[in-house]
Order: sequence, then structure tokens, then C-alpha cells
Amino acid sequence: MRISGGGSATGIEGLDKIFKPERIAVVGASNREGTVGFKLFNNLIGVGFGGFVYPVNPFSPNIQGVTAYPTVRRIPWQVDLAVIATPAHIVPQVVEECGESGISGIVIVSSGFGETGPGGKALEEELLRLKRSHGLRIVGPNCLGVMHPRTGLNATFANRRAAPGKIAFVSQSGALCASVLDWAAHARVGFSYFVSVGGMIDVDFADLIDYFGVDPETRSIVLFIEAVREPRKFMSAARRFAGTKPIIAVKTGRSPEGARVAESHTGAIAGEDAIYDSFFSRAGVVRAEEVADLFNCSEVLSMQPSPRGTNLAIITNAGGPAVMATDALIARGGGLAALSEEILRSLDAILPRYWSRSNPIDICEDATVDRFGRVLEICFKDPNADGHLVIYTPIGAADPTETARRIIEASRETRKPLLTCWLGEEDVREARRILRHSGIPTCPTPEQAVATFMYMNQYARNLELLYEPPEELPIVPSAEIRSLRDMIHSAEGGTRTLTEPESKRLLEAYGIATARAHVARTADEAVDAAFEIGYPVAMKILSPQVTHKTDIDGVILNIASDQQVRSCYRELVDRAMRRLPSAEVEGVTVQPMITGGYELIIGAKRDPQFGSVLIFGTGGVGVELFKDISVGFPPLNQTLARRMIEASKAHRILSEGYRGRPPANIRLLEEALVRFSQLIVDYPQIREADVNPLLADEDRVVALDARIMMDTGGVSARVRPHEHLIISPYPTRYLAIRTLRGGEEALLRPIKPEDEPFLVELFRTFSEETMRLRFFHVIGEISHRSLARYCNIDYDREMTIISELRESGGWRMAGMASLVVQPDGESGEVAVVVGDPWQNRGLGTEMFDYIVEVGRSMGLRRVFGEILARNTKMMHIAHERGFGLRQMDEENYMATLDL
Repeated sequence: MRISGGGSATGIEGLDKIFKPERIAVVGASNREGTVGFKLFNNLIGVGFGGFVYPVNPFSPNIQGVTAYPTVRRIPWQVDLAVIATPAHIVPQVVEECGESGISGIVIVSSGFGETGPGGKALEEELLRLKRSHGLRIVGPNCLGVMHPRTGLNATFANRRAAPGKIAFVSQSGALCASVLDWAAHARVGFSYFVSVGGMIDVDFADLIDYFGVDPETRSIVLFIEAVREPRKFMSAARRFAGTKPIIAVKTGRSPEGARVAESHTGAIAGEDAIYDSFFSRAGVVRAEEVADLFNCSEVLSMQPSPRGTNLAIITNAGGPAVMATDALIARGGGLAALSEEILRSLDAILPRYWSRSNPIDICEDATVDRFGRVLEICFKDPNADGHLVIYTPIGAADPTETARRIIEASRETRKPLLTCWLGEEDVREARRILRHSGIPTCPTPEQAVATFMYMNQYARNLELLYEPPEELPIVPSAEIRSLRDMIHSAEGGTRTLTEPESKRLLEAYGIATARAHVARTADEAVDAAFEIGYPVAMKILSPQVTHKTDIDGVILNIASDQQVRSCYRELVDRAMRRLPSAEVEGVTVQPMITGGYELIIGAKRDPQFGSVLIFGTGGVGVELFKDISVGFPPLNQTLARRMIEASKAHRILSEGYRGRPPANIRLLEEALVRFSQLIVDYPQIREADVNPLLADEDRVVALDARIMMDTGGVSARVRPHEHLIISPYPTRYLAIRTLRGGEEALLRPIKPEDEPFLVELFRTFSEETMRLRFFHVIGEISHRSLARYCNIDYDREMTIISELRESGGWRMAGMASLVVQPDGESGEVAVVVGDPWQNRGLGTEMFDYIVEVGRSMGLRRVFGEILARNTKMMHIAHERGFGLRQMDEENYMATLDL
């Protein structure tokens, strides 16, 4: 029984009615030139579209020479798509008529909805009610429309139509769509689909990523985003397809001022820019800075191999453009590849004596066509270069077109990225055309070429993040967590900030070391605590109203005697009363004085849009001044934790040391982040948490101070587990023990990224016959990426259950059962395979029953699977379990079970 590629539960069914309709109704079609209704209908009946188009207008018997209908109900044929361009207040009535007439695809170009305020929002709510009751898919409102260039569909009121191509373009901004169409016409860029989504009350970015992700016409996906409204859904869709089809996005609102403009423009809440950066990275999406970068990037990522690093070799016949490229490269964090001695000697043999003998490689303005090619062929042999950029300036003897042909010829010698920049316009137009036609990207400026190379690096790094197997760090809260539950739930119905000792106890329950704080409510108690700890000590004010103790000078360090303790106690209390008279001072905390190491911060907050978000960076009193933070999303594993550390400016000092101070133990930092992440996963009640400073040195990581704010508002009413997360955590609810025929116990559990090496061992146990029965063909050496794809799954979209049997030396992976949820969200395809050494023990039957049970618990209505006719064991199991068996051809059956 085999598993096929999957869709998702995000509901992309029905989008064919929008993008591939045979019959279209235009509601609001008009004879008045200059109106949206006129342009929309005119574009649809123009050259290209092979289907039928019906104008709907109750006030005109014909529109632009075509018989009109007063309502969609009066159209005597079944319509697939309705494009609506009426005033906003009429739209719900029109949509209801469409639903009653069986029209399931809707595009609403009308404005006057959520962007106008409460009245418009109420109209959107009514449209959503109609969508649910009639099973509609709606693009818009307030959008330009949609195009499918290959079929000639132009359901927009744009002045230009898109040319056919391989890029799917999606934008929230209709105005930007018009600009992109104009630019694309001049740049000769084509599109597989061109979509303006507008207000996105239904069809959103995630739906379209799912749709274009399985579309054979689409090679890459380009997004212009003002706000992501359902981050969890977007993350799920993007992570599934980013590895096979590059997804490139421009997100507006980088500055706080820009974010406010975006909010008023779209009616959506703009998130913080740093969160979006991390969000896109975790989703495998490349974030471009400018609209022009979108298409350079999409073209390159779908045509060129990914670089393994950021070192670039630049070949040019003019020094000035090379300097521009170098400046841009360094500014973006890249570097010039160091030329090896062997490469220098080879170049010496073909270049003038006065050449620079360095990178960039200036081959001089008198360079011939052949010199360009020979230099490039030599540079391809340099192991230090991760990619190559050829800059041509029309100043010398080399003809631009012939030079391009020579570069194409030389390019067959490399598997590294190759980019070109042919400066000029008319004289180099043909050269650019043949370079692109040969799969070699060309950029108009050196800076854009360098930006594209660095975006390629970003894409490669994002994919590594998706597929790199992490080291397993098992996190099991201590038994003390049970005694802390009353404290955690004490904020029921409101908010409460835990005291420093309470916060530290919670951290310790998750295995994060702390400088244990002793509470002292009198000076005598403070002296006793200091004596027990041992001098020197640190003392801090204890008050629920004091959020940041250093703001009121509420911390005193290096206290070395009983007398100092008494004096400091009085001083801390006096300072709190003077600086914050309303504060309820409960005393002080006394803790060991720990010095040395690096002061860091780890923290979390519950963002209204993205849920729980993690931070890591430089800590201490200057945390808000330095603003050195990286952002991540729980749950973290060891790899993700390391990437968060690497993304901070503190990483270099932490990994290399500074001024004689040894480097920090990065492994312990990763573990602390993973443990902190698990705390946030387990407790949606945590609204904010700061561990600052977190002290790290070569052999320890210790939380010196901590503040955790609990808030149960809205948490108890959540309807889905881990609603505060945008990435589903490991589903421990699917762990189970099953007893096999001989009394042997099998552990069944969901797969996880750390299982990759064990999956390799399982595949090695498959005979050719087992492979044919499961995969319908024999698999040779399976790639790391394929293995990673099996192990790195989105638990919202699919489930792979592995079985483990206890053997000498520990547990051994013996089989796996898979379930992929289909695009309708109601059915799933199942598959089971058991390694040859463990067959005929009843393990396959147990796994088959369990994966069906998992499908039922996920809310599916049916499961199905394809079975080879000669797979008699699986045919027998399916028949016994009540599956209906339908013969598809001589060799295959389809088995289906209603749940």
C-alpha cells in the first residue's frame, strides 16, 4: 500500500472554478467606458479566453454587443465563476444568488468592505456566512481580479494582460499589480497565474501556495504581503512547498511608521518586522527588500543551484562596476572568494602582466570574447568560490552577444551558481535574452546581481533549517512542576506577575539552572539568607509592581558582610518607596553573587498575531539600548536553537571569546533555549517572560534574574490544543503501546526530525519486493532531503507513525505508517510498510489499525489507499477492516473506508 504526494486541509478544492472556468458571469458589467464594469467585461471578451462570458446587468439588455441577463439566476447554463463589480451593499445579495445558482467560484473586485470600518466589516461577515452555507470560494473583496495567462483568462480591470510564464504572482495591493504588469511587459517576464487577493476574506496566501505548489505550470511563487492574517496556516503551506518551489516575498511596513500605514490600508494588524523576518525564515520563504528583487530572485532560484556559502568570485572588464558589486556584497554580509595560488598562476598565464591578481578579477577593458570564457573556466575550478558573477561593460573589443554565447558555453563546466550583469540597454538586449534562455540569470546592475546571490544564500539556509536533522534533547519537566501548578493557574480570569523566586522555580522545573533567590522580608532574614549562601551576595527589591528592578536602582551587587546586608536592605526598601510610592514592597531577595561570563537574555511574549514568540540576544541593563535580539517560534529543537543564537550579534563573541575571555558553551545555550521553548509550549498562560540576565560561560548557563507574567484571558476558551503556537508541536497524544502475536510489545509514536538516522537503517532492511509493494518501484540510495522530508512533517497536515521494537542494544525502528490529509480536508491517504526482519508478527496489522484510528481522531471522514493486486496480505487486512475495494486496472486496487 503506498502513499502519494499530499495536499492539505486548508481547503484548496474549488479553486479550479476560479482559475480554470469554462463559463463566467460578470455581475456589474457596463457599457460606460472608464468604469470597472466596462474594463472587466472588455478584458474577458477580448482575445484569448476560450470559454463563455455572460454579462449581468438588470438595466441594460446587452453589454458591449453581448446579450445581458438581469441576474445570475436567469443565465440558462451552469456558470463556474462570477466576477462581481457592483456597489458593496449589493454584493451579499449577488453572492447569495450565485450560491443558490450553483456558482461556487467568486471574485469580488468591489471596494467598500473591511477597509472602510465597522459597516464594511459587517458586510464581510455576511459574505463569510454565505460562503459557509453554499460552499463557495471567494477572492477579494477590493481586488484587481485574477489572470491565468495560458488559458487567456483575464478577469481583471487592469490595462495590461500578463504574458504566459512560470511565476505565480500574488499581491494584496491592486495598485502594485498594475505597476508589476507594466514592468513585466518591458522586462519580458511571464506568469503562470496573476492574482490580486485584496481583502482576503476567504482565499488567502496559504490557499494559493497550496494550489500553486502542486500546479505543473508554476516554477516559483512570488508574494507581495501587507499582513499575514493566519500565520499558522501560511507557515504550514509554505513549509510544505518551499523546498520544491521557491517562495519569495516582499513584506511592507518594515518601519513602525510603515506598519501603521499598512494597518490602515488593509484593515489588518501589522506585526513587528523582526517577527516577520523570523517567520519567513522558519517557513522557508525568501524575504526580498524591493519589488524588483522579487522577480530576479524567483527567476534565479528556479534556474540555478543553491550556493553553499557567501563567497563570490567577480569577473569584469571594468573596475568601477566591480567596486560597486564588492561594496554591495560586503554590506549584505557576503565576502569575496580568496583566489588560491593555483588559480592565480593559471590566470597569470592568460591575463596581462599588470592585472590586479585579486578578486574582483579585472580582465581589462581590452578583453576578448575568448578571454572572458577562459577566465571563467579557470575560476570554476577554485574551491573557495561559492558562486560567480560576470560583469560585462560595453567598452572594449568583446561583442556583448558573442561574449554571452561564450559564457553559456563555459557554464557547462560548473555546478555552482552563475550570475551575469550586462550593463547597458539596447546594445545588450539580445545578449540578455540568450543568457536567460539558457538558464543564466542576468541583472541590470551589479548591486542587483549581488542582492540576488545573497537571496540565493538565504534560500539555501532556509532549506537547511527545514531539512537539517537536529540532535535530540529530551525535555521532561521535573516532578516539582506538579507543586507549581496552583501558582501557574493562580491568574485564572486575569493577570499576575510571578515573583522572581516563583519564576526561577518554574525555570528550574524545566532544567534551567538559576541563581536561587532567597526571600527576606526583614533585614535579619536577609542576613540569615546571606550567611547560608555565603558571601559575596546580590540583593534585589521584591515587589510585584516593580517590573524592571534596575529602573529604580533596585539591585545591589557584591555585598560582603552582615553589616552591608542590613544597610542594603534598608536602602533597597527606601529606594522603592521613593521611586514608586504605590509599590507593595514585600522585602528583598538574596542570591549568590555570580560573576564572569556573558550577559544574555532569553524571553517570550504572546503576540496578538503570531502567538508565542521567543527572543534571544545580548542582555543585561543595556538590552533595550543595544536591541540585539533574534526571534524564533516555539517549539524549538537543537538546530533551531542554534540558528537563533547564530542570528544574534552576540554570536561571534559567544563562539570565539573576547579579549582573553573564553567562548561560551554554545551547546548548553542551545539546551537552555530548547528547555525554555518547551515551557512556553506547555503553558499558553504565559503572556510575557524575561530571563535577564542569563549568564553564560565555558561550562555553565545560569539565569540570574527572571520575570514571568501569567494571563489566562481567553486561554481557557481556546478550542484547539496549542492554539498559542503557529507551528504544531510534537503530538505526544499519539504515543501508544501495542502487543504483537508473540506477546512482544511495540511502541508506536509520531516520527520526528531526529529520527532520520534510524529511518536510514529501516530503509536498508527493505527487500526489492517490499519496496515495490509500498512504493510501487525499487528505490536506490535515498537522499538526505528525501529522508528529511519524511521526518520533518507538519503534524496539522500529515502523520507518520513509526513502530519501535526492543532489541539487544535498545529500540529499533521496525516500520512506519503514513497518513496524508487531502485538499478537501475530509479524506486522507494511508500507507504502511514493515521492515523485512519484522514481518509476519502482526506489526503491519497493528500499524494499519492505528493509522486509521489517528485519521478518525483528526476528524477525517474517510481514508483510502492504493494496493497492488499481488499484495495479498494488505488486500486481506483491508477487506477484514471493512474497506471497499475497487479495481483500478489489472495491477491496482483502491481501498476506501468511511470513518
